[in-house]
Amino acid sequence: MITIGKFLNTERVSRKISIEALERKTKIKKEFIEALEKEDWESLPEFPVVLGFVKNIARTLGVDTNRAVSLLRRDYPPKIVSLNPNPPVFKRFVWSPRLTLISFVILIFLVIAGYLGYQAYRFLSPPSLVLSEPSEGQTVKAGEVLVSGKTDTDATVIINNQQAVVNQDGSFEAELLVDKNTKELVVIAKSRAGKTRQISRPLNVEE
Repeated sequence: MITIGKFLNTERVSRKISIEALERKTKIKKEFIEALEKEDWESLPEFPVVLGFVKNIARTLGVDTNRAVSLLRRDYPPKIVSLNPNPPVFKRFVWSPRLTLISFVILIFLVIAGYLGYQAYRFLSPPSLVLSEPSEGQTVKAGEVLVSGKTDTDATVIINNQQAVVNQDGSFEAELLVDKNTKELVVIAKSRAGKTRQISRPLNVEE
């Protein structure tokens, strides 16, 4: 009885086509061609790929493609499917009051931990500081100059060594006495932990 391997080998040899030449024409690796002729199924890919190999080789050799496919379907060994005699039994998940309590406790813990972490971060970080007036590059007249801005509600603000009052919303405002010798405006915000943030702004003072 002729098999697919013998069929392809016989047709190839009768046409005096080497495996290397068939490899070049079909673009199929010669290892696969040799395995197919020897019916070494373990060295070949899955059936759909092998089916494509057979069709390609049959067309290249000029033989009956339908016959080659029929021989392959007959000779290709069935795939062994391992059956598990003891399939895993998955227990149905049921939400219980105990899980509800545990979830609630975990949630409360995460909320408290997050709050404490945020408070610790704020305590150990320099306060925010925004200087609204005077603006960058603004020219001011000698005398009292309005300095305003915003910081954290619990921060202390020092403007050129003069303490400013910080309102409940974090805004601050102060009248600073300047003259032609005042070249710079230095605003420092200091947190309760002693962390500071500073803004230095050149001043253009005219008489």
